[in-house]
Amino acid sequence: MEMVDVAVVGGGQSGLATARALVERGLRPVVLEASDRPVGSWPRYYDSLRLFSPARYAALPGLPFGGDPERYPGRDEVVDYLLRYAARLDCEIRTGTRVAEVRRDGDGLAVLLADGARIAARAVVAATGGFGNPHRPAELEAFGGARPHAAEYKAPELFADQRVVVVGTGNSAVQIAAELAAVARVTLSGRRPPRLLRQRSLGRDLHFWLGVSGLDAAPLGRVVRRPPTQPVIDDGRYRAALAAGAPEYRPMFGAVREDAVVWSDGEVERVDALLLATGYRPDVGWLAPLGALDDNGHPRHRAGLSTVHPRLAYVGLEWQRTPASAALRGVGRDAAYVARVLARRLAADR
Repeated sequence: MEMVDVAVVGGGQSGLATARALVERGLRPVVLEASDRPVGSWPRYYDSLRLFSPARYAALPGLPFGGDPERYPGRDEVVDYLLRYAARLDCEIRTGTRVAEVRRDGDGLAVLLADGARIAARAVVAATGGFGNPHRPAELEAFGGARPHAAEYKAPELFADQRVVVVGTGNSAVQIAAELAAVARVTLSGRRPPRLLRQRSLGRDLHFWLGVSGLDAAPLGRVVRRPPTQPVIDDGRYRAALAAGAPEYRPMFGAVREDAVVWSDGEVERVDALLLATGYRPDVGWLAPLGALDDNGHPRHRAGLSTVHPRLAYVGLEWQRTPASAALRGVGRDAAYVARVLARRLAADR
């Protein structure tokens, strides 16, 4: 088998930041990316997606975003940025390479690829994010109409003149619902109303204040706790849209029927589509043979370091170490931490 220092599985923002951090520690990572470009899931996001953080806060370590630092880059700008970042890395990136499973191999790990090839890795970093594993609540399966996940949503035109219920109240849910409301009758529905945060205060973006206060990099659990609902960063548009009822908000419906939802007050309303902005789960099923996952398919880890195998780590999990762990602005810090620990562990057997 081919032998590598560290196999980094996933070539998006988390994998690229990890590769750079490992190279800085003197290791030779190989990035394994299933798609044809090292840009992760960004090309598959919806057309109108823009970052909620300005370009100055969205850069990965070692390469500024470029352009106006106060602008909010769009999806395609992020794709171009990641391509530039990957081109500057001093390591091998293999696209079109899908990992099927990872197993123990002595002190290290054996990475089995979908094409049957095998790689012996002294360590593995899972950096595959969650876009490939959208969460679809089982209780909504009885609905017979269209039930796309936000991961499949691209643009509003397919929903023109329809009755749509967007399930969820996080950033994507609110952004998509507001966009859909221009062409359809839309209700935003969740267990809690959207929690809106001002994008700019006292002339500064929210992320400036998060950085000044230290909250963006604050350790999860010790300083900050995960909120019950994802806050929605708002420049005023979403507050105005909700106030105008486009979209409207209603508490989570109690049940679904073949072509309808049953609201909590008993009203039965026919709807054309449920758009599920219900989040994602870690896309790491390929680690199941290693016993690295719990019964729900979530990684067993502490701050991104596997509690099952000392040579396995993660970068890009939501709330892995800090509130920003899954964001462009946060993966670099987690990558540096993971690389430091893995380098120390690997140095012990040289």
